[in-house]
Amino acid sequence: MRRSVMRITGLLLMSASALVFAGQALAGQEQAKTSSTPAFDHANGNAAFLRCGTRTPSDLEVRMLNEHLKALKKPDGVGNGNGGGNGNGGGGDGGTGGDYKAVGYNIPVYVHLILSSNGDGDVSGLVAEQMSVLNNAFSGAGGGSGFDTKFSFTLMGTTKTTNDAWYSAGPGTSAERAMKQSLRQGGADTLNIYISNPGGGLLGWATFPTDYASNPSDDGVVILNQSLPGGTASPYNQGDTATHEVGHWLGLYHTFQGGCNGGDQVADTAAERSAAYGCPTGRDTCRRDVGDDPIYNFMDYTDDSCMVEFTQGQSERADILSGAYRWPSN
Repeated sequence: MRRSVMRITGLLLMSASALVFAGQALAGQEQAKTSSTPAFDHANGNAAFLRCGTRTPSDLEVRMLNEHLKALKKPDGVGNGNGGGNGNGGGGDGGTGGDYKAVGYNIPVYVHLILSSNGDGDVSGLVAEQMSVLNNAFSGAGGGSGFDTKFSFTLMGTTKTTNDAWYSAGPGTSAERAMKQSLRQGGADTLNIYISNPGGGLLGWATFPTDYASNPSDDGVVILNQSLPGGTASPYNQGDTATHEVGHWLGLYHTFQGGCNGGDQVADTAAERSAAYGCPTGRDTCRRDVGDDPIYNFMDYTDDSCMVEFTQGQSERADILSGAYRWPSN
């Protein structure tokens, strides 16, 4: 199955220049939304925490990435890099082919605990449970109708660093860059999780697979220390901030990205006009589309206790994107 990914990767490399030039042409034709905008605009101003600070990809970036996905799903019979089918079913360029079978990957993980000079932030006793939450979520064992993505996570090591500037570093800051450049381990297939107290109400943020080539040292996930299972950041203290951010790291968007028009580019998550908070059963913000809002999905903004599943379509998208950008030689 991984041979298909290798064949497709070659195709992507040959077409990369053409896609870049096409993107430049499109950029000259219209003003795209910035790709560096974090998800603050989706936050509930009355909530104690902003669920996620991961940047929102621009319309242009999504369009160009979908060209990659189309290439990965053609021609018929070649497969999508994860099985024998053509993977051309569904809509939104993120449909799930009937022959899709999850491949996943055993992902090596390094956890970096950042402490303040007075000792705050040492949640080393919660790391093992956080790893269990990740493995359960991606295996479909989180409850509900979760799909077994076949992604698994193995803790390779834990570091502990005392640094006040890093302890409160926000996304895109010089302190974040210094922290990651100093601590990051492994290559594109290695997940680095930085656990700190960034402030501003942020629970976490992540980089996408497509970001790695241009800025390898920035790659990884940052999460609030008290969001780990047993922490104090209720109702976000059961470990699913990490689950959500790792979903981004594997290539997934928020379920509400693009609202009722664009969606998250995954066919089997119902369209959602805006982020959901709490656990609003029966919420349906896109009434012209089939299905209630995907409030139980790990890529929404609901409480940790409400999040229980990834879908088959999300699994396929993660397989395709990570197979192309994180472990193409495997």
